[in-house]
Parts: sequence; structure tokens; C-alpha cells
Amino acid sequence: MVKQITCRRVYEETSPQDGKRVLVDRVWPRGMRKEEAHLDEWLRDVAPSSDLRKWYGHEPSRFTEFRRRYLAELRDTGHREAAAHLRDLATHDKLTLLTATQDVDHSQAAVLAEWLSKKR
Repeated sequence: MVKQITCRRVYEETSPQDGKRVLVDRVWPRGMRKEEAHLDEWLRDVAPSSDLRKWYGHEPSRFTEFRRRYLAELRDTGHREAAAHLRDLATHDKLTLLTATQDVDHSQAAVLAEWLSKKR
């Protein structure tokens, strides 16, 4: 059974309620030193492909199509192992998916949280 999953910006302060903190961006966040991130893992292989990320460009009007394409990517061989690992983490502990994007509600972290919640 999936535990609590939340999404936050990696730049926000850590919280005792975070549980496992996993960065789900393909690219390291600008201006952040690794020791400041307080991550349990950086799971870049679960992030959208570079082509999809560049196409999306964080344009909210493209989010529905981005979501559809990203969910399809999660089933491909390049993402499958990382997605399974993330699913396993979600069944054992609270999970906070971290991203550098300003609009967390329209990010891959939000898509992943929804996807993991439905994978019970």
C-alpha cells in the first residue's frame, strides 16, 4: 500500500514530515549545492526525457499532453526500473518528490505523485 506522497520544491526548507526526499528532475537544480538539498536520492532516470522536458517548457497549456506523454515514458525500458524503485519507496515510507520547477502542480513530480497513488 502506498504511503503519503507529497511534492515540493527542492529549494524549500526540509521538514520532519518529508519522509524520504527524492529529487525527480533530470538536471541538477541551479544554484543548489548537493549538501544543501538534504536528499535521500536523486532519481534522474524517472524524470521525463530531455526531448519531452524541452518540448513542454513548463507551459501550463501543454500540461495535459505532457502528462499523457510522460505516463507513456514511464512504461518504457529507460524509465521502468527507476519507476519501480520509486514505487517501492512509496510503499515503505512517506515520500516527498522534489523538483526545481516553480509550478509544482504542473510538473513531473505532480504526475508521479498521482501515478504512484493509483498504483496501489
